[in-house]
Amino acid sequence: MRRHLLKNATIVTGSTCSPGHLAIEGERIREIHYGPVPQGWKGGTDLCGKILMAGGIDAHVHFREPGMTWKADMASESAAALLGGITSFVDMPNTIPQTVNLTALEDKLKRAEKTSLANYGFHLGATNDNVAQIRRYIDLGLGGRFAGIKVFMGSSTGNMLVDSDNALEDIFRIKGKTILVHSEDEGIIRQNLEAAVSIHGDSIPFRMHPVIRSREACIESTRKALSLAVKHRTRLHILHVSTAEEVEMIRAAKRTNPKITAETSANYLWFCDEDYDRMGGRLKCNPSIKARTDLEALIKGLADGTIDTVGSDHAPHLLEEKDKPYLKCPSGLPTIQQSLPVVFNIARANGIPLQRIASAFSERPAGIFGICDRGFIKEGCYADLVVIDPDKEYVVGSPASKCGWSPFEGCRLKGSVDMVWINGSLAVSGGRLCTDHLSLIKRNEIRFLSRSTPRTPTVTF
Repeated sequence: MRRHLLKNATIVTGSTCSPGHLAIEGERIREIHYGPVPQGWKGGTDLCGKILMAGGIDAHVHFREPGMTWKADMASESAAALLGGITSFVDMPNTIPQTVNLTALEDKLKRAEKTSLANYGFHLGATNDNVAQIRRYIDLGLGGRFAGIKVFMGSSTGNMLVDSDNALEDIFRIKGKTILVHSEDEGIIRQNLEAAVSIHGDSIPFRMHPVIRSREACIESTRKALSLAVKHRTRLHILHVSTAEEVEMIRAAKRTNPKITAETSANYLWFCDEDYDRMGGRLKCNPSIKARTDLEALIKGLADGTIDTVGSDHAPHLLEEKDKPYLKCPSGLPTIQQSLPVVFNIARANGIPLQRIASAFSERPAGIFGICDRGFIKEGCYADLVVIDPDKEYVVGSPASKCGWSPFEGCRLKGSVDMVWINGSLAVSGGRLCTDHLSLIKRNEIRFLSRSTPRTPTVTF
């Protein structure tokens, strides 16, 4: 097996931050040592104190394939993911066709096998009518093919609204898989939009977005989701939390049902409603970005663990689409390449330990979705690794994403993704893709356990 040594790193896990050294053998982490470099370790890469973490697992992306590949595709967006330190992604089901059955899932898996540059997996989508089918998949032992079950409790891109109370009850009764919820109340949003149109007609200003997709819409829907999860002891993951009230509700609900978890994104940790007049449609996403007080509450929630994970909610649209008037401008921001560096800067500015970032980007997603042997710096785990240069300052430029833009363009950051290993192979060096041998690097379909905690590494040496 090929062997590579990474020496003099600052190794960061969810519980530790210490100088150390790591040996890769084949696709796996062979050895980890703390203290002096072990005798006999010759050659390798001297990281000179740079930060070494497990590669990110982004369990919330929209790579647009199949059906919308003029915006993005698995090849382009997985390249952006690697450049952002993300070695594994889990794609959402609102593609064309929607991923609401195993036929559509198998099609996406075959596409990813051919073109993805990162490890890949997919969520299955729930509808008002397919709950019995999803249960049958799980009963037949096929739950390992998909990560979780995505439920839109408010309309969003893809029109997969689940608005039947009976269907929601059935979904929340499902055991062994995580239920992911896009939490906005459709009735409240519709009323707010009608009111905005009555005042502004076709010229709704973008600063009205958090009024239309309001905090009340989020709070009401999240309250309902949490109540169902407490009632049925559901493994519930609330996606892209955007309000201070939801943070408090989730914190309280976890005391009753510890299987409840929550995600936010860099969008909600960096921007607030003060930015709409400057950025217009380039800040329009669902749920909406809200007040500075919400941003501050989300940062606190990330720091204390109420917010378990950071998912990019990477959702590319072309600039000519995003520059249209409000009613014709699609919602969604392409951010996967900047998600980890942006949150790294937020953590530094707010005194959040690096261990929380390692947990939120890799260890907690692995645990929530039962991802085996990934997301951890442990002997026997896959060598999916990211090296961050904490001192390098730069201005965010155009990303690798096919859509060619990012809301973070022009932001000055300190701390950049320097190197990325995926399955033991170097994929990014000096912040650039190793294009000369990317085609030779092995990428794997992610397999998921129907449990909340990943088993210990299965490989011995």
